[in-house]
Amino acid sequence: MNDGATVYSMPGTCFFDLAPVGGGEPYRIFLYIPSTEPPEEGWPLLMTTDGNATFPFAVASLVTQAPYPAATNVGWGVVAAIGYPTEEPYDAMRRAWDLGPPPVKSYPPYVEGGPPVMIGGTGELLDFIETMVIPKISEMVRLDPTRRSLFGHSFGGLFTLFSLFQRPCLFANWIAASPTIFWEGSEILNNEAQRQSAPSNRPFLHLSAGEYEGDELAPFQYKNEDAAMRLEKKKTERTLSLAQEMAERLNGAEDGIRAEFEIFPGETHMSVVGPAVNRAINIAFAARK
Repeated sequence: MNDGATVYSMPGTCFFDLAPVGGGEPYRIFLYIPSTEPPEEGWPLLMTTDGNATFPFAVASLVTQAPYPAATNVGWGVVAAIGYPTEEPYDAMRRAWDLGPPPVKSYPPYVEGGPPVMIGGTGELLDFIETMVIPKISEMVRLDPTRRSLFGHSFGGLFTLFSLFQRPCLFANWIAASPTIFWEGSEILNNEAQRQSAPSNRPFLHLSAGEYEGDELAPFQYKNEDAAMRLEKKKTERTLSLAQEMAERLNGAEDGIRAEFEIFPGETHMSVVGPAVNRAINIAFAARK
């Protein structure tokens, strides 16, 4: 750091590390709490996965919009993000286990000589959120249990879908951006088919993808040496079309899930994170429903 520079932190934010009761590595919980008193019913809550990466987007989006609800339709609320004790935006090994649904499976190492990549721990993370994270935050600030929202992107979007199908009462709004529905032969579709009945208040699912997660690469990507490989990969993953099909399918079902699909123009799988988090803020903290 240069002489005279000071470390910056976003006002109103903090973090704490929390380990599961049964043991295991701690998670880093990033938290934003408004400075004013909560309403009588408590603050709405937005929880995000991949917290190291998504938390700054979410807080910046909230604090620039909530002061102007008549113009933005965004009110104040609490943002909590599930992350890891690292300075990096992602912890590839831990997120694979936490966000990749069952069955438990091992994949080759990310780097030669490294440990195998394991998936299948979504149920454990879901238990941790329900039994430890939400109660811990509720001790710190009054929350409205009827206005909880969960956001995830990519593998986090897959985790969001898995959690919705397993425990539809845990959150009112479920926001899944660019979910990897294709993963493991679209195993998540079996979870969808065997899902728990939705509560009478009809949970809301927002599915989305970037424009360039369909059949076309972004214009600049055609200039890359791996353009042909990327295009073939897109045809396998079908991120955009599988998400759109799921929204249409769930809307036609009789179990009460309300679903919608949105395309973010001009965005790729990674650039869509910012717009998708902003949409999560719009949904979680809507001033007028």
